Amino acid sequence: MFQVVLLNDDFTPMEFVVSVLQKFFGMGREKATQVMLKVHRDGRGVCGVYPRDTAATKVEQVSGYARQHQHPLQCVMEEA
Repeated sequence: MFQVVLLNDDFTPMEFVVSVLQKFFGMGREKATQVMLKVHRDGRGVCGVYPRDTAATKVEQVSGYARQHQHPLQCVMEEA
């Protein structure tokens, strides 16, 4: 299993991160806000744990969506 992790940067708006968590990880607003604050405070936050293929797809979706909106948000996967 692999965890999908968002990495903090000084440019991506917090509201955009919340919307990504809701859109791609099915989180409610409250949970998405908690994860976004963890990314902001700790430099990283786990979005979920998935099989390798699902995790890779999520990373690609989030990275592509961030680029489309011209944000440098980074999303990576790590072995859980």
